[in-house]
Amino acid sequence: MTGASQKAMLKKLLLQGGGKARLWAALAALFAGTFLFLVAVLIQWNFEQLLHGKHSNDALGSTFLVIGKKITDQNMGVAGTSVFSEAEIADAGKAPQVEDIGIIASNRFPAYAMMGGNLGFATDLPLESVPDKFLDQLPPGWQWQQGSTDLPIILSTRFMDIYNYVFAPSQNLPQLSENTIKSLALRLKVGGGGHERVFMAHVVGFSDRIGSVLVPQAFLDYGNATFGTTAFTRAPSQLILKTHDPSDPKFAEYLAAHRYTTNTENLRLSKLRTVVEAVAAGTGILAILLMGIGTLVVVLFIELTIARAKHSVTLLLQLGYSPKFLGGFLARNFLPTVSGAAFTALGAATLLQFAAAAAAKNQAMELPLVPGWPFWAAFLVSWAILVLLVSKSIKGSVK
Repeated sequence: MTGASQKAMLKKLLLQGGGKARLWAALAALFAGTFLFLVAVLIQWNFEQLLHGKHSNDALGSTFLVIGKKITDQNMGVAGTSVFSEAEIADAGKAPQVEDIGIIASNRFPAYAMMGGNLGFATDLPLESVPDKFLDQLPPGWQWQQGSTDLPIILSTRFMDIYNYVFAPSQNLPQLSENTIKSLALRLKVGGGGHERVFMAHVVGFSDRIGSVLVPQAFLDYGNATFGTTAFTRAPSQLILKTHDPSDPKFAEYLAAHRYTTNTENLRLSKLRTVVEAVAAGTGILAILLMGIGTLVVVLFIELTIARAKHSVTLLLQLGYSPKFLGGFLARNFLPTVSGAAFTALGAATLLQFAAAAAAKNQAMELPLVPGWPFWAAFLVSWAILVLLVSKSIKGSVK
């Protein structure tokens, strides 16, 4: 008997049990369960990518947080209550999820900015500095050396918004783009009481992290030493923290326990994480239930098909066919069909990741087009369990 005729004979004897509708229903449940299971993995993995992936940025929520002490009716105006001691700075550096900590130094000398021409205005200007490693990006020309009258500054984007959308319309002044701001020179007078110097300041960059005007650390140290007054405390009133995961509830609890404040937008990840984990967990539980139901129905269909062919199986065993051979034949007929449902779900979930990456890009965020190893590991484990259960069912039924 040729291989083709033998295969046709075995199919006729073993696979004529009917019930195809039940099989398709089982495969549909298996597809839905596998797809939802992979979606649950993608939800959690994509959230981690937005936080810690190589493309991560501050679009979803900054991992750099500026903290200060909360001002209340009881401590307002009380000297020393709004600044950080050395012990408090050291303790903040050991807080949950904090990787690095920097001091935001402020000017202890008067600083007065003046601009002429059509944009003529003058104002007192708060100046701050942070270590360069805490800047959004290090712009070219950021260095300053004593003796130079040319001063680079980094402007808060919030300052730009206030000027363009509040100050300029109220004073009938033109609104300015970032490139225009960089091309303008600003006269900065520091000091007072006959002990003054004028610098020509120009904007070299913008910052989303710090809500003030940043100058190089060297300039602020020089200004405080040369023009500073004893009326200002030397202790910092703000710290900048680099956190590994600002959504960690323990980190939020630490800030609340010490009555430290920060931009509430920067902590929205803590609330978002709770939602993401709940959605991922709920989807995962539903997926496991569907996968279990689909696998159970597939196994029952296979066992029922073999049970209906009981006499044919007995006859084939008597004719010399081994249980291993018959089991292998049945496995080669059922496993591709069952695996097809699982791999179709894999393809659908992969396409969903492409769509998620495109949607994230429209929101100024980046996600990888191809899912990461947790996604593939989750699929391989679930598929291996499925193959194992089906193979075991076939083997047991034939015996």
